[in-house]
Parts: sequence; structure tokens; C-alpha cells
Amino acid sequence: MVKTAFLFPGQGSQFVGMGKDFYDSDDTCRAMFDEACEVLGHDIADICFNGPEEVLKLTENTQPALLIHSSIALKRLKEHDIDFVMTAGHSLGEFSALVAAGALKFRDAVHLVRQRGRFMQEAVPVGVGGMAAIIGLPLEKIQELCNDVSTNGKVVQPANLNSPEQIVIAGHKESVESVSESAKQAGAKKSVLLPVSAPFHCSLMKPAEVKLQGELEQTEFQDLKVPVISNVEAKPISKGNDARQALVRQVCSPVRWLDTMQYMVDQGIQAVVEIGSGKVLSGLMRRFDKSVDCYQVGDQESLEKTVAALKG
Repeated sequence: MVKTAFLFPGQGSQFVGMGKDFYDSDDTCRAMFDEACEVLGHDIADICFNGPEEVLKLTENTQPALLIHSSIALKRLKEHDIDFVMTAGHSLGEFSALVAAGALKFRDAVHLVRQRGRFMQEAVPVGVGGMAAIIGLPLEKIQELCNDVSTNGKVVQPANLNSPEQIVIAGHKESVESVSESAKQAGAKKSVLLPVSAPFHCSLMKPAEVKLQGELEQTEFQDLKVPVISNVEAKPISKGNDARQALVRQVCSPVRWLDTMQYMVDQGIQAVVEIGSGKVLSGLMRRFDKSVDCYQVGDQESLEKTVAALKG
């Protein structure tokens, strides 16, 4: 058997039409959308399928939409007896990974990520925070630039350590813009401000962390059937309470995705399947280690291709 890991995408991978193919072709997928609509109290299926994009991009809609699509795609993939030995999710995707590992019930996860999205948006008013992706500059240099700017109550920090080439920073908008410009002058290949509504994974998210912790403490977590590689430490989690604490710490901590990919390679992973919307994570792995086979499952066509490849 090919030693396989499942990957679950985070915010930014959403698109209008996500999940509709599965919804139209499978009764159980429709039931999962219906259950999510019941939990949320509004028609998230209509937002996923028809948008408009501006509504889907609202954090409190985006986060449930991505988790629902990932969970449905996972359900369809598992029907074909494709096994996995570990899993990980980028930021929000860690909730999807914990559903896959049996730590969280689907309906509980839907509720949690809707609340997480709300708490994150409430933590920093729109327009106050920002994020930028810096390409081609070492982490040590980016950290130095952030330290130089983070004075007089202005915050900017590395937020997503995505690959050797790509690091995302987050914080107060003007501080992010300053570091973004300094990075270009320091030799970065590219530095791009991201169209996000809040500065995720930095200390400005502390109010969201406190509120989410309260929600998580009221939620039942089971021990994991398959290890999840946590964003915070890039190490495997197997206990339910450890999973709960990792989700708390994740809110203000950088996503260590580069280290997560390295851990998987070190453990002999031969293939990864990105489950849900987009191809960001499979693309990062493909560039990180060309010996790992990379697949994606987001609709019926990609499901059939991936199953054929893994079983072939």
C-alpha cells in the first residue's frame, strides 16, 4: 500500500460552486450540507454554490464552507477504501483534519469554525490589520525586519511558514506594508499584500483565542484514530485534549507548514491527497519534494482520477 497522508486546505482556497458536484450526485453529501445548514441557521449550501463571492469571502462563511467541502470530499474518498496513515490541515484545515481523524464530530466542527471566523473578525476591525506574502527571503531576515518595525504598540509577525520560498506576515496594516516594502529592498523576489479581512496567526488575535477556548472547552474531543500533525509544533497529536489545546494555541501562533511537510517526508510518506477546495497544499508539497506523489479531491472527476492512481 502507498503510504499516504491527507491534507486539508485553509482560508483562501474557497470558490463559488464548491461542493456542488458532490451535492448533486450523492444523497449522503446532500444530507451533510443539510446538517450544516441546520447547525449554522442559514443556507450555507446556497452561498457555496451561488455566492456571491463577496458573501462567501466573509470569514464566518468561508470557514464553515471549506470545512464542509473537505468533510464531504473525505467521505466520498473513504468510500473507495483509500487509507491514510497521518493527516494535517493548514490553519482552519486543522479542524477538517481532526474530523478525518475521528477527534471531532462533523456538526461540532461546523459550529466551532463558524464561531472561530466570527471571533477572528471581531478581534481586529476591518482595515486595521493586514497580511502579506513574501517570496524568496529567509525567515531569519523576515523576522529581523518584523522586529525593526514592531515598536510603539505596532505588531507585525511571521504568520504562515509555508515553504522555504514563501512566508506570510501578519499584523497592523501599516506595519505589514512597511515590512513588505523593506523585504523587496532586502532582495525578496516578490512581496504581495493579501486580500484578507483580518491579520490571522499573530498576537492581535488574542481576543479570538480567548473566546474560542471557551467554545472548545464545551466541545467533546475523542482520542485520534490517525495522528494529526499540528500547526503549532509540526508534531503528531494523538490525544483528544492535546488536539483541543493545539486549536487554542494555533490562533495566535504561526502555521509551521514547512516543518509539517518535512515531518511527513521524514516519516516516509509517498503520496499526499489534498481534500476539498483548491490545490495550494499539494502544490507546496510538489515543489518541496518531487518524490512525493500529489493528488487532489474536490469533485467527482478529481475523485475518480485520484482513486485510479492510488489503486493503480
